[in-house]
Amino acid sequence: MMASPAKKSAVKAAKLPSVGFGFQPAASGHHFMVTIGGKSDPRVYLSEHLHYDDAEERRKVRFTLGHDDDKLRCILPLLKWEAIAGAVQTEFNQRLNGLKLTAGRWLKDQTAVSRLLGKELVLLAWAIEEADPRDIPAAIQNWRGLAPEERWWLFTMTNAATGHALNGKGRGWRKAVRFALTENPTSLQPAPESRSDMLGLLAEDPTPYRA
Repeated sequence: MMASPAKKSAVKAAKLPSVGFGFQPAASGHHFMVTIGGKSDPRVYLSEHLHYDDAEERRKVRFTLGHDDDKLRCILPLLKWEAIAGAVQTEFNQRLNGLKLTAGRWLKDQTAVSRLLGKELVLLAWAIEEADPRDIPAAIQNWRGLAPEERWWLFTMTNAATGHALNGKGRGWRKAVRFALTENPTSLQPAPESRSDMLGLLAEDPTPYRA
């Protein structure tokens, strides 16, 4: 029996070398980057890029000079990043394992993330960027309760309206995402209707949530 085109495509993709969490530069340059500021700058920068430079030093220089400011999607305090990093790594590696791709880990400076996983990561970061740290476990659980396709949709809608790290912070869809993921009731296994309620809330006009 011949393999289906979709299966052939998946097998071909699995053979490509990957960087970080599922990012395959040979397939597409579109990716997200997680940059940890270090001791002098205890913040973590999440940015989206359409092209990839395989020279680490050039990536750092471009970022430092501010050439990628318009690509910044979120800036998190290091402590908030550390509160979600382990859960996100576990979630992503389970998915990568299912696709026969190499597992990833967060590096001390920069870590590339594939386009789709990057969208999911930024969505969670948006939910906690202005949230009380005590609400982060609820945000992680509600985020886990969403299917990948739901996370992609929420990212796309939010990014279109308020996707810049600074200019979009605390407004419109960004504020609605925080409310939906941190303040909604959560359980170990979110019920389908709870997920529908959350998506329904965000699908409504987010104007009431504007700052």
